[in-house]
Amino acid sequence: MPSLHDATRGRVLFGGDYNPEQWPEEVWADDVRLMKEAGVTSVTLGVFSWAMIEPRPGAREFGWLDRLMDLMHAGGIGVVLATPTSSPPPWMGALHPETLPRTEEGTVVTYGSRQHFCPSSPVYRRYAAALTEDLAARYADHPALTMWHINNEYCTHCWCDGTADHFRRWLAARHRTVAALNEAWGTAFWSQRYDTWSEILPPRRVQYLRNPAHELDFKRFTSDALLECYTAERDIVARHTPHIPVTTNFMPLWEGQDAWAWAEHEDVVSVDVYPDPKDPRGGQYNAMLADMTRSQACGPWMVMEQAAGSVNWREVNHPKPAGLNRLWSLQAVARGADAVCYFQWRQSRQGSEKFHSAMLSHAGEHGRTFAEVKRIGAELALIGAEVSGKEVTAEVAVLHDWDAWWGAAQQDRPSSLVAYTELVQAWHAALWEGGIATGFARPEADLSGYRMVLVPQLYLLSDAAIDNLVAYARGGGTLVCGFFTGVADPDGRVRPGGMDSRLRALFGIRTVHEWWPLEAGATVECDGLRGTLWSEELEPDGSAETVSAYRGGELDGLPAVLRKGTATYLSTLPEPGALRDLLGRRAAEAGVRPVVEGLPTGVEAVRRGELLFLLNHGRSPAGVKLPGRRLDLLTGTETDGGVELGRFGVAVLRDVPA
Repeated sequence: MPSLHDATRGRVLFGGDYNPEQWPEEVWADDVRLMKEAGVTSVTLGVFSWAMIEPRPGAREFGWLDRLMDLMHAGGIGVVLATPTSSPPPWMGALHPETLPRTEEGTVVTYGSRQHFCPSSPVYRRYAAALTEDLAARYADHPALTMWHINNEYCTHCWCDGTADHFRRWLAARHRTVAALNEAWGTAFWSQRYDTWSEILPPRRVQYLRNPAHELDFKRFTSDALLECYTAERDIVARHTPHIPVTTNFMPLWEGQDAWAWAEHEDVVSVDVYPDPKDPRGGQYNAMLADMTRSQACGPWMVMEQAAGSVNWREVNHPKPAGLNRLWSLQAVARGADAVCYFQWRQSRQGSEKFHSAMLSHAGEHGRTFAEVKRIGAELALIGAEVSGKEVTAEVAVLHDWDAWWGAAQQDRPSSLVAYTELVQAWHAALWEGGIATGFARPEADLSGYRMVLVPQLYLLSDAAIDNLVAYARGGGTLVCGFFTGVADPDGRVRPGGMDSRLRALFGIRTVHEWWPLEAGATVECDGLRGTLWSEELEPDGSAETVSAYRGGELDGLPAVLRKGTATYLSTLPEPGALRDLLGRRAAEAGVRPVVEGLPTGVEAVRRGELLFLLNHGRSPAGVKLPGRRLDLLTGTETDGGVELGRFGVAVLRDVPA
């Protein structure tokens, strides 16, 4: 099976989306000149070019793309060739309105933007397959082709009648009988029992609350329906070019796509990364997405898109200050990326993304953005051969699961203030601030390679997942689990006792009497910490140690944090410093140490292969003490005893033998 290594060839790819169809052809040669000046080694072509290639049904106009492929090859630039199926031409919606998606209220989502297709539409799928077939046949042997990029940011939802038919087929395959579906969905509630498959619809707009099990299955179905679209096109290009790796770009932590399941069908796992430059947690968010994507890839991965400056879709779109683009790009490489790419190469002058930044901004080749892009390209060329393909080792795993996320996001839950992704980020941030290398894993995965496993929250767990966690902890692994975990089975059915009995026995909990969610901004006092968001009325069974108890209020004296052997349960979310300290203590007991001890605040240390990356996320200089001599590959200078990092500074260090 081809891999990212087949495309990188021992270097870190650098480049981005190139949309030359937006520009006169005389600009193309100048683009290649500037790409070479910037150290660009890879461009993605054709992402939104369906209407250019097929201006009317069945037509094929490849001449312009032929010239571009040849131009890129002549310039020594590899091409990630996209199937342009994320944005059907206007003629498709006009001639085949059944291909257009519908909202849950029944409103048609018309053409004039992008992603305006129903994933279940046979007509859309037929046109997409035909175009992909011709594209793959034409360019299979082109020397510029290094990778296939299928579609773009799969994120379409649809509630139309065609989707309803597809959903019923999916349900029949999952549940086998209507009776089994009724049992799984609990349709005895509110007289929702179904008699035939034909009665079942997608979870459209209803009078009051929708059945949460119905919604859960629809989210699973939607991810699978989109995956069918991807695999259909992937199989076509793989048949023509079995030696060329295939990818599609994930959106970071997007609810609608189970990235664990999708990653199994990709040769290269890629993601689009857009932290807010004004967010003080931006560097940590970037690290979290890198750790998650690397874990899905089981090795090196690809930044398919990032912004060279500002984006265009936030309420206020701040540019990246000088140095931040470089810092975050090298941070991705430190955490396993073998490709660093952007949306896009040349900033658009028209369309809805003309204020989205690019490697070559409106300021042109003399602008600050392009100067920083050139520096990044040069530095990636310096370190590429030494870092490409190298592993990042983590002894701690954060468990993350889309089913659990979908189940916890139901409308009728105890607190709408509890957001799954915020919990995942809070727990990862505690490790990041503590300098502890981290990966992610599914709850059913083999956890034996980790010294410590963290569960920020997994509301819904399968029996296999629960048995896996119990076996891990009872085998001596350090397990730390957050509140409202193990509450429901895979159908969203609440387990007896408010938490699975196996988990209650593991943590020393006899009963979960009540969940006590907190109001916005409210806290609860506990021994040695202050809790936020949530609290629980737990009755211990006498086998566990109360590490911290609630003080004051209705829960006074009851356990906030319980520990039994190597398993710890948190019934609240400690404030950030307290969570960092608690997880740091558990990590130390498990034999996990920070990558570098005693780092200044805001400095990150990551080891990839034999190289040590130091990254200063602060706006002030910072000094890092290190024993021994090291060579900084970015500057070519040797250090002895420490490194000085400037604002947003980066050092990439290799040990120098004594």
